[in-house]
Amino acid sequence: MTANLLDYDLEGLAAFCASLGEKRFRATQLFRWIHQKGARDFAQMTDLAKSLREKLEGSARIEGLPVLTQHESADGTIKWLFDVGNGDAVEAVFIPEDDRGTLCVSSQAGCAVGCRFCSTGHQGFSRNLSTGEILAQLWFAEHFLRAHLETHGERVISNVVMMGMGEPLQNYAALVPALRVMLDDHGYGLSRRRVTVSTSGVVPMIDRLGEDCPVALAVSLHAPNDELRDKLVPLNRKYPIAELLDACNRYLEHAPRDFITFEYCMLDGVNDQPEHARQLADLVQRHRGRGVSCKLNLIPFNPFPASGLVRSPQQSVQAFAKILSDAGIVTTVRKTRGDDIDAACGQLAGDVKDRTRVDRRIAQQRTVMLKQVPADTATKEG
Repeated sequence: MTANLLDYDLEGLAAFCASLGEKRFRATQLFRWIHQKGARDFAQMTDLAKSLREKLEGSARIEGLPVLTQHESADGTIKWLFDVGNGDAVEAVFIPEDDRGTLCVSSQAGCAVGCRFCSTGHQGFSRNLSTGEILAQLWFAEHFLRAHLETHGERVISNVVMMGMGEPLQNYAALVPALRVMLDDHGYGLSRRRVTVSTSGVVPMIDRLGEDCPVALAVSLHAPNDELRDKLVPLNRKYPIAELLDACNRYLEHAPRDFITFEYCMLDGVNDQPEHARQLADLVQRHRGRGVSCKLNLIPFNPFPASGLVRSPQQSVQAFAKILSDAGIVTTVRKTRGDDIDAACGQLAGDVKDRTRVDRRIAQQRTVMLKQVPADTATKEG
């Protein structure tokens, strides 16, 4: 079986080229062709020796993920559903803003954490994605968007957030090489401050990430005490809040930003009362007598039928935010994007498994796409 070159960071690609008897600079050229130019055909790589291109034709491939569906929101948000085989699918979402373009990337097919307010968690866990499958979402989106938005080769995606399907730190071995490609100047050249890993609190892996590849960190907190967080984020029973905040402070010694972002999904009558806000302020400001340098990001809940939960009224969200702000904590309320295409936070792939018969649906979607899409479009990947 040929090697999919999307699975390699630059060091891995250099080792692969060495196995073909090629020098490191050839790996750098190849890496640029793949990630900076979006090439998928070795014949396009005109500055590579013909002998190397022939070796690559016999031993390697550049294979993205087939696109099953693409939906564009009224606000410009675009959501793609990618086929990862065996009836599984994952989603990525592009969120355009005036000063940035953010891509939300998935790391697993499904999720094993099972947070009560997340539709992805309700579909269960299928498998980890490979490094190539994580990167394929960025590779496809960046080069599709350049053509779609007619940017004349200018980069579109300035920020990547690992906030799609899955718990990134439970797929650590595939995650770190993918992050390195995102950061590499010969790849996507993203700033460490503009690549964010979101975690529900896998404490040992937070420590490893700080050592191996520190990027911006977002922690899904969602409750100010262990009793409530145990119910909302089951992982809390293994890594309770005090241990998690200790890990956050250790991470800050390596982090590219001088704060951790705590994400807090606002659930009506569950975690949105004034006493919760006061507990939260006390928690992040007084933990171990020093607190945690942080920003709070309040997230309006995006309802789905199986949750049994309701979005907090705007009045409650604003009152909650005011208590935190008055306590001196930088607090933002996330603007919901992509609601009309189920691309908002917590909604990803809510219909992929929950509405069952996924194998049949994906086969039908693939057939329709092949009939509708010209052969030279991006959905021909793989």
